[in-house]
Amino acid sequence: MEYNPQGPFADPCPTKTRADLEWDRILEALAERCASRAGKRLARALPFASTRAEALTMLAEVREAFELARAGEPLPSRDVAELEDALDRARIGASLANEELRAVLGLLEAARTSRQYLQSRRQIAPTLFAACATNPELDAVARELAAAFDPDGSLSDRASPRLEALRAERRAVRDRLVRRLEDLIQKHEDILQDRYWTERDGRYVLPVRSDAHERFPGIVHATSASGATVFVEPRVLVETGNRMKMVDAEVAREEQAIYAALTARVAEDIESVAAAARALAHADVRAAAARLARDLDLTFPDVPEDAFADRGASDGAPRPTSIVLNGGRHPLLALDGVKVVPSDLAMSAGRAMIVSGPNAGGKTVALKTLGLAALMVRAGLPIAAREGSRVALFDVVLTDVGDEQNLHKNLSTFSAHVQNLGQILGETRPGALVLLDELAGGTDPREGEALAAAVLDSLCARGGTVVCTTHYEGLKALALGDPRFENASVGFDLATMAPTFRLVIGVPGASSALAVARRFGIPGAVLERAERFLTKEAVTFEQMVEKLSAERRALELAREDAEREAAAARAKRRELDSEIGRLREKERGVITREGEALLASLRRAREDLKAAQSRLRGKPSEEDVRAAARVMDAVGQKTSIGGELELRPKDEPPARPAVDPAAIRVGSRVYVPRLRAEAEVVEVLSGGQLRVAAGALKLTTSIAELRGTGAPPPAAAPPQRRVDLDAAADPDVPIQTADNTVDLRGLRAHEAVAMAEQFLDRSLGAGRRVTFFVHGHGTGALRDAVREALRASPYVARLRPGGPSEGGDGVTVAWLKW
Repeated sequence: MEYNPQGPFADPCPTKTRADLEWDRILEALAERCASRAGKRLARALPFASTRAEALTMLAEVREAFELARAGEPLPSRDVAELEDALDRARIGASLANEELRAVLGLLEAARTSRQYLQSRRQIAPTLFAACATNPELDAVARELAAAFDPDGSLSDRASPRLEALRAERRAVRDRLVRRLEDLIQKHEDILQDRYWTERDGRYVLPVRSDAHERFPGIVHATSASGATVFVEPRVLVETGNRMKMVDAEVAREEQAIYAALTARVAEDIESVAAAARALAHADVRAAAARLARDLDLTFPDVPEDAFADRGASDGAPRPTSIVLNGGRHPLLALDGVKVVPSDLAMSAGRAMIVSGPNAGGKTVALKTLGLAALMVRAGLPIAAREGSRVALFDVVLTDVGDEQNLHKNLSTFSAHVQNLGQILGETRPGALVLLDELAGGTDPREGEALAAAVLDSLCARGGTVVCTTHYEGLKALALGDPRFENASVGFDLATMAPTFRLVIGVPGASSALAVARRFGIPGAVLERAERFLTKEAVTFEQMVEKLSAERRALELAREDAEREAAAARAKRRELDSEIGRLREKERGVITREGEALLASLRRAREDLKAAQSRLRGKPSEEDVRAAARVMDAVGQKTSIGGELELRPKDEPPARPAVDPAAIRVGSRVYVPRLRAEAEVVEVLSGGQLRVAAGALKLTTSIAELRGTGAPPPAAAPPQRRVDLDAAADPDVPIQTADNTVDLRGLRAHEAVAMAEQFLDRSLGAGRRVTFFVHGHGTGALRDAVREALRASPYVARLRPGGPSEGGDGVTVAWLKW
């Protein structure tokens, strides 16, 4: 079939690719996590997406299932029987048996549970709902089936009126038989082997001794194994037994009729039932994929919209990246519990990556990681890489991989290897991912190197995305003169004489064959002789590669040190910011507590004054005048310097410089020792007096009492919200504090309304009379929603916008009902 770059994708996994990459092990791991037999069967034959839209839908379904599971609400899945054969028989009019009908009932109940689950989460899992929701009309079929069966699985008497009547008659006939049998046991005890009755072939019999059966009239139905007992049906019960058999036959016919009717009811919605079975299997596979993603720490990559938009571009032109794996890992190694060293991998169409390095260093693992990532995305599965990875939808993945480090060992000859290369060359096109392990190995090194270079050149010219592993020095040198080729290497630590398994892009790797041989016990004399046989060019190349590797390792160590230092600095910065915030919060708490104590004392003083004034109204007695005088003296003492309301700090801070009276003006910042805080001058009075404000507190003091802040006053400071303390006892002049204020800014309207209602409840419980709601200006939607909720609240007596000193229209003040 001719390749169509705009058409749907074909099967990306030929038979050899499936074997080389061990794709069936991924599918088996998925099947093991399925709950139903149908789900397991579907997982083992998991289809590949044929379009990008289909692949995105499949990935979205798994992502939604993963998010639901992470939220503690996993997609429901349970083992339901496979019913394909039963449904096929129902389609042609055959009656289903009891077990099959009950299996259909179990399927429909599971479908109802799944539909209700998805319906309630439709907003957060719309793709799963669209794929797995079933026909709600099946609930009626389920109810009819459920009504026909008892909890033990037997057909219920309620299944039909005739069945109920026949079973009632059967019970009556049997009761008569049992009573007659018990009478006969009492009467003929001397000739019976034992005092019991039993059934043989549906007939009720007594165990008569073989030497006395002639004295007991009846029909012999069986004998015991020893011959000592003869099971005889009493002649007097034959007629009743016949009736019993006839009733049994009628019951069986009625049951079959009911099964046929129930099957016909199922057949009416047979396609919806079959669709429900497929939906449950589909949901089971998606839930299993979510569990696999959790177990292997898989992530969901970006899928480029047009990964191969450069098809037909000339060589050397910029090409979009086809696949980028950030911290890619081999999922099968992770499945086996092997600690995998993650590697960054990136390839694009029309280019080739040449991976070199020591044997057993992870070259083949890198190839398989790329191939499995490509197949998993086509199958709608997340990949073993970090967030931010990008994987295109490849048309086909072509492999020639022989992995001597894993379960499958490539035993093909060089001729078979070349034959496979010929097939790969014929199938390579834009959108093909080609993975070649030890390209053109197993033959003369010079000829193999030339063949490998020609194959890579041809594959890139055909638009393939190519990755190969090699030990050929000539292939490593290709990237030096051709931008289509790029070196990559797996490292080898000469200190430990072991591979690092970390892939590095842009640097060729030394094969380190002699080092590996030394590690595995080859005598030193043999290795020294081998070094003498090496050509000068080979030695020079190996030395150059080892030097590059050492420099790269030194740079990596330096980068790691810099990253650690930067992380430590960021941690120290967070610690300092936290400490500064804690100290500021502590300072605000001290001011708030002392201010509240001051306000409470002022309220009490004002109440005392009002009481004294009421005594003086009219014609006060001399005692009333004296009592009023005592109250006024007491209030004066409380409000004087050194009185009860003085907020004298316990631990006076270090002395501050006195303020310059000439520099005092409205807006100046001064330090008030009584408050242990800085305040702002809001009014300059006569006689060296000032009114200052510190937060919600406002008081009158003298210039002599104040101290400087040590910093120049700001040129222009915005006015702060202030409330006159003289109005503390007047509810029409509310005092705003941290306790009676709630900040709703940044919330959505419904969230703000809910928080406002909760704050009203707390305020009523705390005995507050007025509350402040800070909602800001914005578009006005949040303000309108809050005020509408407050007007409708039974707790609010009245409300108004905030005044100029309270935040204006960005604040709502509400008085509570008492």
